[in-house]
Amino acid sequence: MSDSMIEQTAARIFADNVDKALLERFEKGEWPARLWALAVDNGMSLALASEESGGIGASWADAYPILRALGYWQVPLPLAETMIAGLLLSAAGIAIPDGPIALIEEGSAITLAGSGAGATLSGNAPRVAWARHCGHAVVGLGGSIALVTLADGKTVRVTQRLNPAREPMDEVAFMAAPCIAQAANPFAQLAEPVLTFGAIAKSVMMTGALEWVLEQSVQYAGDRIQFGKPIGKNQAIQQQLALMAGDVAAARMAAMVACDDAPSATARDSGASARDCAATLFSAATAKIRIGEAATRATSIAHEVHGAIGFTYEHHLNYATRRLWAWREASGADAWWAERLGRAAIEARAAGFWPSITNKQFASL
Repeated sequence: MSDSMIEQTAARIFADNVDKALLERFEKGEWPARLWALAVDNGMSLALASEESGGIGASWADAYPILRALGYWQVPLPLAETMIAGLLLSAAGIAIPDGPIALIEEGSAITLAGSGAGATLSGNAPRVAWARHCGHAVVGLGGSIALVTLADGKTVRVTQRLNPAREPMDEVAFMAAPCIAQAANPFAQLAEPVLTFGAIAKSVMMTGALEWVLEQSVQYAGDRIQFGKPIGKNQAIQQQLALMAGDVAAARMAAMVACDDAPSATARDSGASARDCAATLFSAATAKIRIGEAATRATSIAHEVHGAIGFTYEHHLNYATRRLWAWREASGADAWWAERLGRAAIEARAAGFWPSITNKQFASL
């Protein structure tokens, strides 16, 4: 499937089916089953999985329009999580189960006991997106990944929570839960593939949401008449919108570079290795930092431009800004990534700083 076909398919499905009414129903607890079925039927859920595993073998750059569309239309689905799970499972040679799949990032208090068919998971993961709607989860364990069912009420307990966007952000407790499958980390250059891929996906989704917020703010500034003229004619508002536009442009570039530097499940063209992760972590960190900072400024400007109406629940703006605030903190907040990248830069010292920047690879990152 070509880039344009993927982009057109995502735009058609989400533009036609995601509106304020659907988002309101979702926030009242309704699972958008028809929307999920449309995404699955059009190959989106397994876009990053290899063809041998039932996917379409897309690269991250190919899948960028899907992830961007999730943010632009504020799509209430665990599609990004399932796409990443499909990538990891197919690359590890593990069969991909049907239905939505949750992700449990490295760093959660989850421990693995045993190996092979007798392996079990125990511990607590306090923030697992969409867990209540997922039959399975892929768990990042540093040197390995594991596939576990979330449907076993005897060994898995899901406590429902919400993030600021009112998306599921549940607490999951494992009590010697049996692993369906376990495998070595298929992307050996990445110590934390679930976390890193999550940061890239959230960066692209935030970029889509930022683009929507910018468009809505420009339109509102042109439509809102005050003292006989559109408020967008005021130089102060024009300046704020210009600052937002600059942030959105920078965010878009950072997200695209992160996708270009991310590995795929199948071989890429030009003879490049599909598993090459040399620049992945650096670009993921850079994107999450830059886009997180852009989200902070852009949401503030957008609400200032919209005035009081933008703060009401009835106005559509909040569905995008609340997601930006929630996704900004997911898979490592911009401050967390900035500290990590900053420490790596300090440890590189003067002699290693510039080569590390140009190679997009710090030894201690």
